[in-house]
Amino acid sequence: MVDYLDLIDAWLARGERVAVATVVRTMGSSPRQVGAKMVVASGGGMAGSVSGGCIEGAVFEACQEAIASGQSRLLSFGVADETAWEVGLACGGKVDVFVEPLR
Repeated sequence: MVDYLDLIDAWLARGERVAVATVVRTMGSSPRQVGAKMVVASGGGMAGSVSGGCIEGAVFEACQEAIASGQSRLLSFGVADETAWEVGLACGGKVDVFVEPLR
């Protein structure tokens, strides 16, 4: 298991900024449970998973946007959502992910 705190500390020591994505709600089939995390650094580093791979690309981009803007946001992905198919979420459920810049 990745020690997120050590990794975040290393990124911050290098002067990078960090965002954290957390699964805050799931409905139906979901590869990850509430509380699953992914951390992203402004330099492109990433650790953890919020979906087992199917929405990580979209969440990574949202983390980069949160780092740049300083704004948090809630992302929702579901099989009925056209965006979900674009990013590969075809597991039949819904996942809400909260993305926030680390302050």
